[in-house]
Amino acid sequence: MNADEQKAFEEEIYAFVGREVCPPTPAPDDVNMAMIRQWAEVLGETNPAYLDPAWAQQSARGKTIAPPAMMYVWGQEGFAATRGRAPNAQVDLVETFNRYGYTGVLGTNVKQEYVKEVGPGDNVSMQMVIDNISERKTTSRGTGYFFETLATFTDQAGEVVGTQRFKVLKFIPQEQPAAASSDDGGLEVPTRIASPRGQDNGWWWDAVDEGKVLIQRCKSCQTLRHPPRPMCGECQSMEWDSIESSLDGEVLSYTCLRHPAIPGYPKDPICAVIKLGEGTNIVSNLVGCEYEDVQIGMRVKGKIEQVDEKTLLPQFYPA
Repeated sequence: MNADEQKAFEEEIYAFVGREVCPPTPAPDDVNMAMIRQWAEVLGETNPAYLDPAWAQQSARGKTIAPPAMMYVWGQEGFAATRGRAPNAQVDLVETFNRYGYTGVLGTNVKQEYVKEVGPGDNVSMQMVIDNISERKTTSRGTGYFFETLATFTDQAGEVVGTQRFKVLKFIPQEQPAAASSDDGGLEVPTRIASPRGQDNGWWWDAVDEGKVLIQRCKSCQTLRHPPRPMCGECQSMEWDSIESSLDGEVLSYTCLRHPAIPGYPKDPICAVIKLGEGTNIVSNLVGCEYEDVQIGMRVKGKIEQVDEKTLLPQFYPA
């Protein structure tokens, strides 16, 4: 693309900034306890402010509320979205990028801000606009542009409930480099993607390297929590210790990752949510069995194993 073509392209995409993706649209259903219960069950959420009307009635609010993170849930199209969506500014922007060769797409981050609580009987509307498009960037995925949508959520009185910013990278895919050669002239064997180790979870991975799976425990109320995080969700204490898991558990949910194949990982790995005997859940690989033999509720036993030359991970076998 020469300089004139690049200028014309950028004028075309920047003209989308400020365009409305969808007007303020009421959710098809009011906020309701059934969806709140299902959402909370999936995430293991037990906050009585969401789930216990009797408790909530005695609280300062006087009623139950919806988890703030459900803000985007109420207006979702559901299964109808699989049959296609009507054209809108975001669809048109993506098609414009594709026409110029920016066919790669990667969602990079989501930022939600909560302003007001809603509860059963309220109705949440959403309006979305294309808020900004970056200058051209060079990334590890390829050269491209970030664009960000801004969704604003309001209640039936028109008061703002919250906002959500969603950032996407549209890029020209670059050829992946050939596999590096080892010192002896052979090709290096790909390894698994290394798990990030930060201030809040480094201790957990260090324990795995020593052959143990630890579960974080609040020192104030003794509540167990996983994955690791700095504050207790029950009492908001920042003080914690940990206990070692026996790695006895049962399968709560599972799937098989068949496509695409990922270098460094086994073919068709089974990924499962395991409910540990101590009460917390962990996501891990299920091995030593065929996908067709896995069942919800199946008892499993975990062990720490070397999964490549650099990585130790907990894996679970049928018990």
